[in-house]
Amino acid sequence: MTGCSVPASGRAAKSRPDAPLAPARRPLLLQILAHPDDDLYFMNPDTQHTLDSGVPLVSVYVTGGEANGDNRVVSDTSPPVYDKAAYSSARHQGLRQAYATLLGLDKYTPWEKSVAELRGGHRAEVNRLQHQGRSVELVFLNTAMHTSLGGRMGLPSLWEDRSLQLPVVIATGSPLRQAKSYTYDDMVDVLAGLLADYAPTLVQTLDPDPDIQHSSPADRSHDSEQPGYSDHADHTAAASFAWAAMIRHAEQGNAFLATAYRAYYNRHWPKNLPPKVLAEKAAHLVPYGGDKRWDCGNPGGCGDYNVGGTRPLTNWKGWVRSTHYRHPGTRLLVSDDGTRAYGVLGLRAVRWSRNPDDSWGAPQDLGGSPLAPVLGGTTLADGRQLLFGLRFSSLQGRSGANTREVVLLEQAAPDGKFGAWKGLGNPERGDDRGRRIGPPLAVAAPDGRVHLFVRNADRGISTRIRAADGAWSPWRDLGGESVQEGLSAVVDRGGRVHVFAAGADTVHHWTQSAPDRQLAPAASRLPLAVDAVAPVPLGDGVQLLYRTSTDPKKALRDPGSPASPRLTSVRPDGGAAPAVTLDGYGPVGAAGGYVLGTDEQGLVQLAGAGRVVKRARGVVPVGPPTLYVRDGRVLAVGLGVDARPWSWRP
Repeated sequence: MTGCSVPASGRAAKSRPDAPLAPARRPLLLQILAHPDDDLYFMNPDTQHTLDSGVPLVSVYVTGGEANGDNRVVSDTSPPVYDKAAYSSARHQGLRQAYATLLGLDKYTPWEKSVAELRGGHRAEVNRLQHQGRSVELVFLNTAMHTSLGGRMGLPSLWEDRSLQLPVVIATGSPLRQAKSYTYDDMVDVLAGLLADYAPTLVQTLDPDPDIQHSSPADRSHDSEQPGYSDHADHTAAASFAWAAMIRHAEQGNAFLATAYRAYYNRHWPKNLPPKVLAEKAAHLVPYGGDKRWDCGNPGGCGDYNVGGTRPLTNWKGWVRSTHYRHPGTRLLVSDDGTRAYGVLGLRAVRWSRNPDDSWGAPQDLGGSPLAPVLGGTTLADGRQLLFGLRFSSLQGRSGANTREVVLLEQAAPDGKFGAWKGLGNPERGDDRGRRIGPPLAVAAPDGRVHLFVRNADRGISTRIRAADGAWSPWRDLGGESVQEGLSAVVDRGGRVHVFAAGADTVHHWTQSAPDRQLAPAASRLPLAVDAVAPVPLGDGVQLLYRTSTDPKKALRDPGSPASPRLTSVRPDGGAAPAVTLDGYGPVGAAGGYVLGTDEQGLVQLAGAGRVVKRARGVVPVGPPTLYVRDGRVLAVGLGVDARPWSWRP
């Protein structure tokens, strides 16, 4: 897996423009994880749906996952055996068992094992398995989870330390016999090289910017979280290295989609997977966890024993019970006339034009890189498009700058060219808090103003307002209670702007007392929402569509309560709204009397005109699809794992 030289690692101010965007190659999913099992806990069922569709999967595991080498269940009272090489090997075997069953094979199916030559003289064990046209590759970089100096955490220290060299754990039974230690630059180089060699159309990572989470040292240790943040420090470091490598990969003009997944965030919020989806997700952790009594033939062990059996479902932390995106939202914004779609490809904004047969032309590069995966946007009264993005304005380890900013691209004339990107800053003071903001949401009001919203570091929402003459107000904190990522907004028929967000206890609501007034929190006693809320105008008010827990009142006491597959339809004051039948999971979109969502098998489905229809063929979608309705005709669009737009007319 050797390759050409690349620019310096990290990302600061550019000295040259990005290369032109090249066409995407054959579909391929590449995941970059911190530990064996991160994909099974935090990225399924998405990974499973992609693999089931026949798209090849490559999973890169940055650490060896060896911890202290003690591979026992918590209740095991036998004397501990601290063997890091064996524990790493056992976790590798657990992955082989899990992915063999995901491919429909016996869990003990033998894999092809080899050693890959990586950039900079580094080497890694690679395992491969194919079955009926589907394939999985596991790449084990296997860096040590702790340094030799003071027992510091290895990967987080590597991200921060200019001089650290992090050794590699050689797993028991591995074909790899020796390997070089990694420096910061080595890690970025190797990950960028893997991206270049495999040329994925979709890259999945962990969360580079987890929520701030204040807790006592005892609670933090109990929750396995890093000081100050709601995630494991290895997850954050692995995601930071992955995004640094993706930024370099994108600068070469490579076309791909990216998705960052929350991890221990799942512990703190209502669970968003219904029982059927949850049961299947948890079942794939059973062969990974394995059992010490199994005869798998691996000298290091037969899985990560503390994850075996029913433990993923009985673990009070509830990590397996949700799948959350760091940057939630639909991947395509559709113009008011339906002829254009905007999204993020290769970490830059692009525009596609729709052909008469509903296919899409080549992407037009609009720049702005490196951007988070989801754009915000709205159309002005004169027909001009505004696009908003969350930019990784700097992503550098080794005590370098690590900043995010909201950026704007404004169209010069309807259906015309765009100007230059403009920075709108960040509602937070300080780089660390600034990393916690979410993707922007924008809505145009009838009075000519544009309201821009982001979730802030305190888990509330902040806003800026664009006046009709184009001038922007300062950022303002709207107050209110703590909410999840994933905001939604609507303008009612009276011209008032409403913003909704899912909290831990209810759906939180901000609105105006009159169209010319400031937004403020509104009282709410709605059933909690497990994902983003879909608001649509209804009479002189608003209808909300979302999924709640199977028992919303019990969920306030029992954080492990699963999501309901049924849709809740309600007004903001708790009054009844027309019922919609569309069982599934995840957020929905609504327009023109139709509702678009995902069923429990991951298929796109549409409710309307007294029936439910499903998209049974086509590429697997990435993220929620977009619903466009004009003159009673329905069009669903989205981006697929092939990094191309798709269309569906039910």
